Amino acid sequence: MENSKTSTGLKVALGIALVLFLGTLFYTFNLKSESDKNNKELTEQKQLVMNDLNAMAKQYDEAIGENEVANNNLIEARTRIQGLIDSLKISETNVKSLWRYKQKYASLQKEMDILLAQNDSLRVENSYLATSLDSTRVRLEERTMFTDSLLVQNTALAEVVENAAVLNTVGLKGFGVIERTSGKLIPTERASRVDKIRVCFTVAKNALVQAGDQELYVQVIDPKNNTLGSNEQVQFGEKTLNYSIISKFNYENGSLNICEFVASKGKESFEKGRYTVNVFNEKDLVSSSEFTLK
Repeated sequence: MENSKTSTGLKVALGIALVLFLGTLFYTFNLKSESDKNNKELTEQKQLVMNDLNAMAKQYDEAIGENEVANNNLIEARTRIQGLIDSLKISETNVKSLWRYKQKYASLQKEMDILLAQNDSLRVENSYLATSLDSTRVRLEERTMFTDSLLVQNTALAEVVENAAVLNTVGLKGFGVIERTSGKLIPTERASRVDKIRVCFTVAKNALVQAGDQELYVQVIDPKNNTLGSNEQVQFGEKTLNYSIISKFNYENGSLNICEFVASKGKESFEKGRYTVNVFNEKDLVSSSEFTLK
């Protein structure tokens, strides 16, 4: 009787143990399945974050490639993204780590939106400036062609020199004058009666030339090729200029009429023949004319 009870108890105990074992196996299997499922989902999420970062890096590469001049802000942001990609590749695949990278990605996404918007704005501005410069270049070329035409035809010289950032002269004339004691001047072509040579010209209006004290060199050459007046020399690089007088004046960016007087050498009278009058802006000849004394 006792043996029968003992045998029954063992069977019950074995049954319970079997149930518990089977339950443990089932739980362990489910736990492993859940773990594998979670790991798979985390791996997929990690790959999605990696794909997003790579896409973001590609956008930066395209934006940087569109700029002829490197945008340091874009380059620095692109470097940070590459560092995050490299870090994500070797990071642990867990919820905490993945959450941290997602937060960093979200922050970088906001930064990228701002930087790319700024970059687009800069590209538009640069495009506008380039178009404006091209338009200006075309207008300048057209104006240059117009100016060249005027120079060839020798017309409207004053309008031509307005486009050069140097002083220029028009209407240059030289002629002999008799100087009365009253100061009155009487033009004459008779060499024997000439007291002085009067040289008159107009400094052309040019807004490109800085206002203030200016000077031009006047040269009067007689029929024997002598430079009249002071006949002093000035050096401009390798070029030496003999001048008769320095015409000094205050220039206010407007047309200015100027007359200068040149005397003969010593007490000598003026020679008969053709005289040449030149005006130089430093070493550059800007105007020339001739006159004759009989």
